[in-house]
Amino acid sequence: MRHSPGVSALRRWAQALWLCTALVWGQGAVAADLPDFTELVERQGAAVVNISTTQAPRERGSSFPGLGEEGERMFDFFRRFMPPHPRIPAPEAEPDDESLGSGFIISEDGYILTNAHVVERAEEIVVRLADKRELPARVIGADRRSDVALLKIEASGLPRVTLGDPGALKVGEWVVAIGSPFGFDHTVTAGIVSAKGRTLPDENFVPFIQTDVAINPGNSGGPLFNLRGEVVGINSQIYSETGGFMGLSFAIPIDVAMDVQAQLRDAGRVRRGRIGVAIQEVSREMAESFALPAARGALVNAVEPDGPAARAGVEQGDVIVRFAGRTVESSSDLPRIVAATRPGERVELAVVRGGAERQLTVAVGEWQDDESRAAKHAGRGDAKSNRIGLVLAQPTVAQRRERGLEHGLLVERASGAAARAGIRSGDAVLAIVSDGRQEALREVAAFERAVAGLAAGQSITLLVRRGATSSYLSLKAGE
Repeated sequence: MRHSPGVSALRRWAQALWLCTALVWGQGAVAADLPDFTELVERQGAAVVNISTTQAPRERGSSFPGLGEEGERMFDFFRRFMPPHPRIPAPEAEPDDESLGSGFIISEDGYILTNAHVVERAEEIVVRLADKRELPARVIGADRRSDVALLKIEASGLPRVTLGDPGALKVGEWVVAIGSPFGFDHTVTAGIVSAKGRTLPDENFVPFIQTDVAINPGNSGGPLFNLRGEVVGINSQIYSETGGFMGLSFAIPIDVAMDVQAQLRDAGRVRRGRIGVAIQEVSREMAESFALPAARGALVNAVEPDGPAARAGVEQGDVIVRFAGRTVESSSDLPRIVAATRPGERVELAVVRGGAERQLTVAVGEWQDDESRAAKHAGRGDAKSNRIGLVLAQPTVAQRRERGLEHGLLVERASGAAARAGIRSGDAVLAIVSDGRQEALREVAAFERAVAGLAAGQSITLLVRRGATSSYLSLKAGE
């Protein structure tokens, strides 16, 4: 059957009209499915804060490039003891370093969560609230391993965030970040959860939430919200070749952060478990060799002699498949699970040995490293809490042996009078001289007691070692 040209044109017009109508309705349906973030921002935005910090000025440039980094540090250390010389240029001082970050209020009386790297080396911290008030903040504690810091401002009746469950997050779910990228307060960006439980290089203790939310410098420490307006993470890191957002952002799950802040508030440091094993991933080939039903678990390639795992009966070649009732799917799971276990707790672990599963009981030990020692004194022995600005830590047996120290304490951080005197992180403070008596330093508590007894402006002399050279340095206590 043939149609006349008029009928064909009319039919084509009707088809085009139908197609346009379908497209319009389709777009409407898609638009209706898109989330609306306005209510979330209005309800939770007031609890997000801007954080600005000021660090001590640092010298820049090298007077003698050929010395290398260690030689330059040694030269700077002794420069003050030499008379001026026309061929030895004076160091050029940099202006105070400033950094910007974000944070969010977790209690009405002024406790704030942010990243540890936001407040690292800070001598002054200012928090700007959504109502434009600017208040000084102090560091209650900071944990570099998890990159979580707890701050306190003196205020009451503040808006606070609602906390959510990051375990309930699903890959593909919408999430929202509020922060201060490049200093632009209360900037809102959105995206989806790209992955969960990510392990980053040198970050074994945090199961990061990966998102494609736009995160840039200044967003660090800000909250990551789900669509219910609950905080599920702290925006912490980006992967970028340019320093800006490239689609890979990582957030610390809020349950991890809240556990860290609770320990910082209660004890000033974070205690983590350890069992004394070195592990590696189980490949398909290894699974076959070790008679495993699947390529999962953590293969033990070394056991610390007389460590917690050794005492429990763990052997080289065992594959740990469960710890404290939690399944170990990959080797990256085990450090996080063990670290989250309280030291001293006795837990069950399951290992596969010779193709058969065995149950063992281990008494969890305590992880010790430079970061945990520094966190122990954060908020207690930091530059604000003693009058010369020194944070000291007890050296380990290995550090004493390596440096040939019979006694002494290691400098974790130096600011204020200590920094002006040239003391730096990594130096060893061997003794303290006061009232004509020299006292060898063996305990941090003894040092803190001596400093606490100083009057404003009173001098104190320390015997400081850097490398193989020791020298006496005199400082004046601040207000």
